Amino acid sequence: MTTIVLMYTLVGAVAGVLAGLLGIGGGLVIVPMLVFCFVRQGIPDAVIMHLALGTSLASIMFTAVSSFRAHHKRGAVHWRVVRKILIGIFTGTFLGSCIAAQLSTRFLKGFFVIFLYYVAIQMLTNKKPEPSRQIPGRAAMFGVGNVIGIVSSLVGIGGGTLSVPFMIWCNMSVHHAIGTSAAIGFPIAIAGTIGYLVNGLSVQNLPDFSIGYIYLPALLGIVVTSVLTAPLGVRLAHSLPVDRLKRIFAVLLLVVATRMLIGIL
Repeated sequence: MTTIVLMYTLVGAVAGVLAGLLGIGGGLVIVPMLVFCFVRQGIPDAVIMHLALGTSLASIMFTAVSSFRAHHKRGAVHWRVVRKILIGIFTGTFLGSCIAAQLSTRFLKGFFVIFLYYVAIQMLTNKKPEPSRQIPGRAAMFGVGNVIGIVSSLVGIGGGTLSVPFMIWCNMSVHHAIGTSAAIGFPIAIAGTIGYLVNGLSVQNLPDFSIGYIYLPALLGIVVTSVLTAPLGVRLAHSLPVDRLKRIFAVLLLVVATRMLIGIL
């Protein structure tokens, strides 16, 4: 068990540094690394992706707090927007976890691969949506929240890769879009964690020390080290060529996505 926990502390350390250095969501790093670790650990293939997604969202539940508090102190969180989208985020994320519970690991891996390709291409091209409208009303925000929540729960992320472009498109500044997205990531993580926990309770072939689709040794290792190493990533961001590193990381995402795709085919 000690070796297993140490393996997951390494996952958390890498995820924390990259999150602080590149400003990426932890789930993009955590999910594929967990899949790799679960395979090495001999966990049944049928539940590997579900465990990776559920555990990733559970870890984000802890790390998102420090993130949105830091943005709030800088006045970068539009709480009015958060309140508008909150119900849609909760319902969409929980619904997404329920849908994921009925899907195969093969399908979830394929969906994750497509999402990785999308994020990598966005990072390589650095394309941002043109601000062309304002934040819509509550009904439309409920729909947007559902879409962001469903997709986030299916790929185990805090939603930033979807919510930030949407808010920029709605004429919000980049800094406020990132800060508001960080605040939205917390309810995504809560609803997703609850959903994956509840939907996994009746599953029989989960490894020991699991609660539903949440694998506790991995969660413990990731949370402890990612919180400690994220500030290191932030400091490195001020001394390293971040734009170049983002392009390198995008290429790495393409490699990871392609490797996962080959494993599916």
